[in-house]
Parts: sequence; C-alpha cells; structure tokens
Amino acid sequence: MKVTVDVDCTPEEARRFLGLPDMSSVHEVYLEKMRKTIEEGVSPDMLDKMMSSWMPMGEAGMNMWRNMFDQMGRAGGAK
Repeated sequence: MKVTVDVDCTPEEARRFLGLPDMSSVHEVYLEKMRKTIEEGVSPDMLDKMMSSWMPMGEAGMNMWRNMFDQMGRAGGAK
C-alpha cells in the first residue's frame, strides 16, 4: 500500500508548523553586511580571515603551511 500526502503551504507556514525559529532578522543583518562588503570592497584582513576559516585546522594549519614554505625557501636559497 502506498499513501501520498500533498501539503500546500507557504515556506512561512511550514516553518511555523515545524516549530522552527524565525530567522528573517538574522537574514536581513547578513544581507546588509554582504551589501556593505560588496560596496566597500574586500580588505586584506578579510581575505586572511576567510583563508583561515577555510583551512582544515584553522590557525594551526596556516602556521604549518607558513613554516613549511619558509623552510623550503631557506633550503632552496642555501644551494
């Protein structure tokens, strides 16, 4: 036996029915920050923070890569 149920509701109605919180104010703040960033451009600090957050081990991972490249540079320059 197969039963199919179709529910016709808006995303807002579904959110309320499932008891999920209303995140519209958080969404608006996020959008405003994104607009501001796009208008002002990306700063070097932002790029550094972004790259750090993308690294698997965070700051420790960045330090590992820095040390590795520093050592490679020293080894290459010693020859």
